[in-house]
Amino acid sequence: MFARKTLLALTLSTLLPGAAAWAAKTDTIVYCSEASPESFNPQIASSGPTFVASSQTLYNRLVNFDPVKNTPVPSLATDWTISPDGKTYTFTLRQGVKFNSNKYFKPTRDFNADDVIFSVMRQKDPKHPYHNVSNGNYEYFNDVGLGELIKEVKKVDDYHVQFVLNKPNAAFLADWGMDFASILSAEYADAMMKKGTPEYVDTWPIGTGPYALQQYKTDAQIRYIANPNYWDGAVPTKHLIFAITPDVQTRLAKLQTNECQIIPAPAPVQFEQIKKNKDLTLHTVDALNVGYLAFNTQKKPFDNVLVRQALNYATDKKAIIDAVFLGSGTVAKSPLPPNMLGYNKDQQDYSFDPQKAKALLKQAGLENGFETTLWSMPVQRPYNPNSRRIAEMIQADWAKVGVKAKIVSYEWGEYLAGIRRGEHDSALYGWMSDNGDPDNFADVLLGCNSIKTGSNAARWCDKEYDSAVQQAKLTSDPAKRAALYTQAQAIFYQQAPWITLANGKTFYATRSNVSGYSVSLMGSDFSKAKLN
Repeated sequence: MFARKTLLALTLSTLLPGAAAWAAKTDTIVYCSEASPESFNPQIASSGPTFVASSQTLYNRLVNFDPVKNTPVPSLATDWTISPDGKTYTFTLRQGVKFNSNKYFKPTRDFNADDVIFSVMRQKDPKHPYHNVSNGNYEYFNDVGLGELIKEVKKVDDYHVQFVLNKPNAAFLADWGMDFASILSAEYADAMMKKGTPEYVDTWPIGTGPYALQQYKTDAQIRYIANPNYWDGAVPTKHLIFAITPDVQTRLAKLQTNECQIIPAPAPVQFEQIKKNKDLTLHTVDALNVGYLAFNTQKKPFDNVLVRQALNYATDKKAIIDAVFLGSGTVAKSPLPPNMLGYNKDQQDYSFDPQKAKALLKQAGLENGFETTLWSMPVQRPYNPNSRRIAEMIQADWAKVGVKAKIVSYEWGEYLAGIRRGEHDSALYGWMSDNGDPDNFADVLLGCNSIKTGSNAARWCDKEYDSAVQQAKLTSDPAKRAALYTQAQAIFYQQAPWITLANGKTFYATRSNVSGYSVSLMGSDFSKAKLN
């Protein structure tokens, strides 16, 4: 993490004018970002602020998502066909799409099949010349199992690419709308490799998106300029600036003074203040997410299902929702969000029952309780707007049944890395849908193979559960998939690898004169944003 940020700083850093100096310009929008990006290549990143600053600004993918139905729709691919056996996908690529340029490179051709193959094979093939560039850690690609799923990728011609899979996978198409599936320029990569500066592909990115990167000062500001040849229509705002502002109070203050025109993730306690200001607008988006506390089931005493069940009973989830979310979330009872294929609305949930918790702890041989650590996220998310407060409420609930939990936290990159390595006892965590498919939750977060990739924070492997979710990927029949996910949810409830906490709504705020900016399953879309 540190090395990557240092490289970005050395490569891109320059003294930039303050965002306030741009605020009065009608051709400029300032967005108060939550954090600095890990990289400008979303293939090697895993955080939301990184994706907003890279994949959702600089790049496109083969498919996008319908904002209402959350189903794949054309983007860089205009059409696709699937073979009867579900193992061959042939994409027809959009013609006439221009890549951006930078001071190191000017493209000589349009986007074509070579760029798709480069973008896939860099992540899949350990022998690819770019695989180890910038540390070569392709977490998302591996989390969804594409390395093992894809047998080969073939160029049919310049505008047709064929993926051959080892087995059918109902989530495969939706995967190509995820951030890691952004399409990079193979021509640029070849040129930078010949110059001996392959890392520039990740630090001085070239994509087909609505904006191109101009300048970056680490932990301070990112400047973009509109793509004059954007394939999806003219970009109305010439300059886009990210003012990196980690503190939620400072973000709102900058919005109020017009230093920023858009802010993500205002705190629930700020909602009324925003609503009362005629110059500001609060926006809400129904989201597909889940916030939870994961038990590390490979560590004692959380390897004991009785202990996990006990702490589910010991936790007053409704009190947490009422105190922290202030109407911005609902109690979660499943690893799948409501309104997603396979969500079982009749799924049983744990009631708040401290006496039942004590009885189960006694049955587990822990009548006098135990000591543990509880990791608290250092960032705000729609599924967890105040992690410290939630951790304190859980800590107090557990203390009533004899469990002493010490709350600890780390810088976000270190927090993520520690969970992937399994260093935690229990940890607050969560997930926002990347592609609208239940596999993105059921397998990525709880499948046996996801222990190895690091996305299974509970490090829980139940063969019966895993069998159900793997079978669900093999069929495209929605009813059959839903039945398998219902079966998996029942097993999840009984085994209790998590305490499911909340399903949150996504909120953002803008100056009232901003139009065209939107937030959806795909994240932030600046391509039509403008000041009126």
